[in-house]
This record gives sequence, C-alpha cells and structure tokens, in this order.
Amino acid sequence: MQIDRLYTTRDKPVVSFEVFPPKKSGDASQIYPALEILTGLQPEFISVTCGAGGSERTAGTREIASAIQKTEGVLALAHLTCVGNDKAQVFAAVDGLRREGVTNVLALRGDLPAGGGVPEGEAGYRYAKDLIADLSSTKELCVGAACYPEGHIDCDGVEESLRHLKLKQEAGASFFITQLCFRNDLLFRFLEQARAMGITAPISCGIMPILSRSQVQRMIFMCGVSLPSGIVRLLHKYENSPEDLRKAGIEYAARQVEELAGGGVDGVHIYTMNQPDIARIHMHSLQANGYR
Repeated sequence: MQIDRLYTTRDKPVVSFEVFPPKKSGDASQIYPALEILTGLQPEFISVTCGAGGSERTAGTREIASAIQKTEGVLALAHLTCVGNDKAQVFAAVDGLRREGVTNVLALRGDLPAGGGVPEGEAGYRYAKDLIADLSSTKELCVGAACYPEGHIDCDGVEESLRHLKLKQEAGASFFITQLCFRNDLLFRFLEQARAMGITAPISCGIMPILSRSQVQRMIFMCGVSLPSGIVRLLHKYENSPEDLRKAGIEYAARQVEELAGGGVDGVHIYTMNQPDIARIHMHSLQANGYR
C-alpha cells in the first residue's frame, strides 16, 4: 500500500505517528513494547526517523520499520537522509528497506555537518529534491518529503520554502509532512499558500507536545519555530512543576490536533517521542470528536 493513496481513500484526516530508534544502543528491539501499544491505536502509518546513511541508526530504522509492517501490521514510512552520503550508499539503504517490504520513504536532506558543507556532483546530493527525483524514478517507491510552515531555518522565509516545496513535488514527492508547529493559524495559512502555489499533494500537519522547557529551547534553535503566547504562559505557570508542564503540553497539542482535524486538513502527524501515552491521548480525543 502506498501512503499517498491513503489520503484519497479516507473521508477523515489521515492520522500518523512518528518514532525514532533508540539513541544509545544498536538494539532496536528496545522500542518494541512501545510499538505494540502504538500500532494497537491503529494509525494509518508510523514513520521511523534515522541518522546519516550507513550509521547504526539507519539499520535501526530498517529493523523498526520492518517490525511495524511485518509483526504489527501497520504501514511503515522510513526516513532516508542524503547529506554526506553518495548515491551508492543511499540506494544500498533503499535496497535493504525493499527487502523488508518497506516501500514508503520520507526523503530528507538531513542535518548539515558541523562545517556546513554539502556534497555536490554526481556522487552525492545537494538538496532533498535531488534525492526525491532519484527515488521516485525507480517507480517502486512512494516518496514523501518535509515542508516548513514557518520556513526552513536555512531559508530566508516562507516564500522561499514554498518554492522549494514546489520543486520537491515536481521531482516526484507525492505527499508532505510538516515540521512541528505550535500555531494552527500559521499551519492553516501555510496550507492556503501551498495550494495557491500549485501544491496539490496531500499535506499532513506535524504536531509535537511540549514536554519540558529544555525541549522547547532545542526546537526554537534547531527548527526556527515560534512560540505562541499560550505556550509561553504554560512554561511560566509550570516552571517549577515538570509533571504539570508535561500534562499541560500534551493537552495543548491535543487541542491543536482537534482544531486541525475540524478544519479539514489532509492529515495530522503526531511526534510521539516513543511515548505511547501521548499517542493514546490524541487518538482518544480524535475519536471523541468524531474524527476517527
């Protein structure tokens, strides 16, 4: 099953989760207990993040994606980054995924190395659109890509990011997932702008709950996302109560998801941080409001 087809066969938003391989160990099976709960919530698909190609985390991505599909019976979306890797490395990773029956991939540039250099020339890829073009040309893969409601941190603004988004679609991306965003007004505006630019592929809105002050600080500097006043007030109100902040942050995200679903978005993509209770709360909220 190709993920892009899910959006055309449902009359309600496509709901998906994201997980990541264990960071401190090559044993991907550590996540299996959480996967059993997450798949039991019946999302349309689960994406699995990765590090650079050829790393232990790439192997972990393949193992976890395979388990999601073969053992748990849910469609898997494997992240695939290209920066710092040549085409041979990328397609070796793709072949490994295909052997496991995983044919849905999210094509990403990936984080730049410390020096900021990006490989150029025949051996490597400079942008995600170049990776997308190669992957989609195989005709065996369903290729998705990322998009940025507030503009990519390396771009001058949303307009430039939208131009890159159009190039990704033209290269063969058949669906998109947004970077996390804490403001639905920006998400809805971005969706309007994307359609006006001729982006016809489905777009799922990425939502990540606030769990701690340090997490927020990382997101601001890594992704360039903005904080609405509601989040700022939560950080102030619960600055001395991490448990209450976590609870309030998840509730805020659940309200975001409800509003987006009610607004008719193509899909919502929930960054679970490998914590099943986050996904469960969101799914119960969607069910209670008739969006599942």
